[in-house]
Amino acid sequence: QVQLVESGGGLVQAGGSLRLSCTASERTFSTYAVGWFRQAPGKEREFVAAISWSGETTYYADSVKGRITISRGNARSTVDLQMNDLKLEDTAVYYCAVRRTPLASPDTRDVAYNFWGQGTQVTVSS
Repeated sequence: QVQLVESGGGLVQAGGSLRLSCTASERTFSTYAVGWFRQAPGKEREFVAAISWSGETTYYADSVKGRITISRGNARSTVDLQMNDLKLEDTAVYYCAVRRTPLASPDTRDVAYNFWGQGTQVTVSS
């Protein structure tokens, strides 16, 4: 069991930036690939970005490319999501998740992830 905690959500104006963080107390977190997903009201959960355990491989949803960057901390104990030029449609609850299987391809399926955080709300206002 891996317990994940997201932080950094909040209210921001369109065009602004937020940095989300995902942490876990278990040391095994550094050996897992990590993904960020989001779910807006009335919509299905969707893939945002993912990063391999080493941090060398990243994947992004087309809707966020060029605006969002996923990264791992030096000790790989955190995974951050830097979000710039936020848009109204970025409003959602953002979740981080880990997967036991390697991130060998741009697999956007949420079922591929084994453990999930509780989520953090991001609200973009006009």
